[in-house]
Amino acid sequence: MRLIMTTLTAAAALSLAACGNTEEPAQGDTTGNSAETQASMTAEPAPAQTPTDSSGYLTMASASDLFEIQSSELALEKSQNAGVREFAQMMIDHHRKTTQDVTAAARAASLTPSTPTLNSMQRDMMTQLEATSGADFDRMYIEQQRQAHQMALALHSTYAEQGDTPQLQAVARTAVPIIQQHITEAQGLNPA
Repeated sequence: MRLIMTTLTAAAALSLAACGNTEEPAQGDTTGNSAETQASMTAEPAPAQTPTDSSGYLTMASASDLFEIQSSELALEKSQNAGVREFAQMMIDHHRKTTQDVTAAARAASLTPSTPTLNSMQRDMMTQLEATSGADFDRMYIEQQRQAHQMALALHSTYAEQGDTPQLQAVARTAVPIIQQHITEAQGLNPA
C-alpha cells in the first residue's frame, strides 16, 4: 500500500506539472494561508505545483470531481460496508454540486468549462478499484479518497489564493472547507 501511495503522489505531482504551471511555490510564506500549510494539516503532502490559471484549474477541478463521482458510484455497486456506502453517496452528492458550481462560475466569467475527463492517474486508480472486491475494495477506495482529497485540497486552496479569475476563486474558497470535511470523514472510516 505504501508503494501505491508513493506512486500516486509522484503521479499527482507529474500530472499537476503537466498542466503548464511553471511557477514554484512561494518561498518564505509565513502567512499560514498557503496551500502547503493547509495541506500539511493532514497526513499526506501536497503536490509540488498546482495551476493558478483558469484553464488548468477548470481541467483539474472537473477531473477531480469526475473521479470522486465515478469511484463513489463504483463503491455503491461493490461495497457492503454501510459506512463506506454512506461516504460514497455523500461524495456523489457533494461533487455533483461542486461541478455545477464550477461550471456556473466559469460561465459567469465568460469561460467555456472543460468537459470532465479523468487523467491517466485517475484512470489507473479506477482500474485498480474495478479489479478488487470485498474488504480489499473498501480499503483501496478509502485510501484513494484520502489521496484524491489531498490533491483536491491543494488545487482549490492554491487557486483560491492565487487564481486568475475572481468567480472561480470564490468557488475554490467555498470548496476548501467541504474538501477538509471529506478528508476528516475519510480518515474516520476504517473498513474491516
